[in-house]
Amino acid sequence: MTERDLGLRSEEERQRARLEREARRAGRDLDDLYVDGASTGAPRKPGRPGHGRGHIFARRLVALLLLAAVALVAWFVISLFEPGKGGGHGTVAVTIPAGSSVGEIGDVLSKNGVVGSSFFFELRARMAGKSGDLKPGSYVLKHDMSYSSALDALTKGVVAKIVRVVIPEGRDRSQIAPLVKSDGLTGNYLTASKSSSQLNPRRYGAKNARNLEGFLFPASYELKRGSSATDLVDKQLAAFKENFSGVNMSYAKKKNLTPYDVLTIASMIEREAQLSADRKLVASVIYNRLHAHMNLAIDATLRFELQNWDKPLKVSELNSRRAYNTRTRPGLPPGPIGNPGLASIEAAAHPARTSYLFYVNKPWTCGKLAFASTDAQFQKDVDAYNAARAKNHGNAPTKC
Repeated sequence: MTERDLGLRSEEERQRARLEREARRAGRDLDDLYVDGASTGAPRKPGRPGHGRGHIFARRLVALLLLAAVALVAWFVISLFEPGKGGGHGTVAVTIPAGSSVGEIGDVLSKNGVVGSSFFFELRARMAGKSGDLKPGSYVLKHDMSYSSALDALTKGVVAKIVRVVIPEGRDRSQIAPLVKSDGLTGNYLTASKSSSQLNPRRYGAKNARNLEGFLFPASYELKRGSSATDLVDKQLAAFKENFSGVNMSYAKKKNLTPYDVLTIASMIEREAQLSADRKLVASVIYNRLHAHMNLAIDATLRFELQNWDKPLKVSELNSRRAYNTRTRPGLPPGPIGNPGLASIEAAAHPARTSYLFYVNKPWTCGKLAFASTDAQFQKDVDAYNAARAKNHGNAPTKC
């Protein structure tokens, strides 16, 4: 070995010793400072086994990305389903135009502070299958409602401020009461319609009226939601007075009939005449039988007292001396058997001029009556009806 070779080796050993000292101070291995056996002071080349800084950085980056993805998913789920969020606070008036898409509805709600995001509202609506069920209208909603609460409100629609109550012609108080209850009016209709400061039956010739039966005018009424049965009765009585005031009572007065008698006759017409054309004819039969001192024999009066409008009447009931049994008692029943409409009241006040004393349903018609002036003709009509009924296997021979 030459002096030159010894000098180079000595220099290499000194350099290696220096690098070892620096590595110890830096806490690194000497191999990390050597590349391919050469002392360069640079890190190990990529691809060599070990735990270099690049590998550690990559692992940390992947972990951060995974953490960010989990956080993003959690934020999305919380934003969409809003766990723990309630029905909102305060009130805000919102109008949803007819024909609005679910996205447009979401925009309206978001702009008014009802929900936090139009996007999430639309997504929730579609996920719940309610995007086509949202109803237009003017709503009073709340600020910061959950998406589910807002969807429920718009699916139900606007709660009507007006209640429409329809009272059919001829119904009695006991039949009207359940209609009133089903329409949401408060209070008891039977109690409310027993008496009222709005109308005194005595002024109409009703000396012993037990209630307001006959004066409760049948019509369609609009009331504010939350109104009571008394509110409805007041409207019915007002409508009765207005309509009855226009009825000409001159003919009935000539026959010594009071307004209350006319109401009673009208209530029977409502039950007996199914067609408008028969109203005045039925009225004429009642007038003629009263004039001839014949019992009216109208079973509807007994049905009213028994509150039996559908089932067959028993023989014992038909032969009874009940106050409303016009088969066994002469004259008019004690009072109306329902609440007649204007057409029947006018027919009762001005009957047709006929000699009819009888009537029976005409077979194979839609409620038309066959009228007769003699008992013989009446029996023929009854026989024809019974024969048609027997041919129809005991069912009413009606064709509409």
